[in-house]
Amino acid sequence: MGSGAVFSQIPQAAAPQNVVQLSAVGAVEVQQDQLVLTLGTTRDGKDAAAVQAQLRQALDAAVLEARRQAEPGKMDVRTGQFSLYPRHGQSGQITGWQGSAELVLEGRDFTRITGTAARVTTLAITQVGFGLSRGERSRAEREAQAQAIGNFRGQASDLAQAFGFSGYTLREVAVNSQGHMPVPRPLAMRAMAKSAMQDAPIAVEPGRSTVEVTVSGSVQMH
Repeated sequence: MGSGAVFSQIPQAAAPQNVVQLSAVGAVEVQQDQLVLTLGTTRDGKDAAAVQAQLRQALDAAVLEARRQAEPGKMDVRTGQFSLYPRHGQSGQITGWQGSAELVLEGRDFTRITGTAARVTTLAITQVGFGLSRGERSRAEREAQAQAIGNFRGQASDLAQAFGFSGYTLREVAVNSQGHMPVPRPLAMRAMAKSAMQDAPIAVEPGRSTVEVTVSGSVQMH
């Protein structure tokens, strides 16, 4: 049986001509309307079960108090990190146990959240963060997207005219969004007397977030 080469009869597609890659950004700065308060506590002792029980007792009491004021959207309540780990001595043996527990309050009602945090007596506020609610983020993304699309189309029209073409046709496009928000701020409240923390709600002041949408793709000029 003989052997021979096989040649394809399918013509190679011509490379596209007069195609331009573009990228445009739309950005909207909005007031943060979402507050996230993290409350926490630590316990340590020689017995792991005892430390865990103390943490659970403190957390359960805080959850019970917070749930009385919870309302979807205005203030949601969820547990955060719950950890327990050993402490070792110089010889490598376990000398004790240390653990921590967290409760997170978040929502749009700042007064409700800070007031509830002030009434929780078993946990201290450890972190404050701000962000955007789902509705506000969606609204900002729509506005930023409209800006980005307008900028993209404007670039495409300007380039087509500059190169002597009458117009362009969209070949492909991708839309991506992102937000720039401050990192949650830890509070140096662990060392404060608990009674001082419970006198009144803490003062909080939200900042602003920038929501960006990028539109990128290619156009065929003609």
